[in-house]
Amino acid sequence: MTNDSSVVAPPPLYHDVEFRVRYAETDQMGVVYHTNYLVWCEVGRTDFIRARGMSYADMERAGIGLAVSELSARFHAAARYDNMIRVRTTLAEARSRRVVFDYLIIRADTGDRLVTARTALIAVDANGRPTSFPSGIRALFERAE
Repeated sequence: MTNDSSVVAPPPLYHDVEFRVRYAETDQMGVVYHTNYLVWCEVGRTDFIRARGMSYADMERAGIGLAVSELSARFHAAARYDNMIRVRTTLAEARSRRVVFDYLIIRADTGDRLVTARTALIAVDANGRPTSFPSGIRALFERAE
């Protein structure tokens, strides 16, 4: 048995981020307004990318943006003010110009499912035109598949 410290394990197929529901995200009854779940998906997605070695800002500096081309969400239960939330982001598909992410949003303390969602994003250049991912960025997604 050898202990080769140069071998790096691949990152997990998903990334979790946790946070507490802020008062500004709720309505008068303390229930999270539905569009905030989409913002939480973005938090999960950008943290997923960062966990693989590149911030979204670095990706944009490299001339690549991600434009949402498809979005679906299913609401199972409501989050409320002060709940601890966990967003699990999983890379579902990666192609030369497109990536698809799945999201599971739950209450971190109980595991209750709140929302399941999916986004498809296309790579765009600085002019907003579809383009292929450069090899370095594509590698971020390949390591996760």
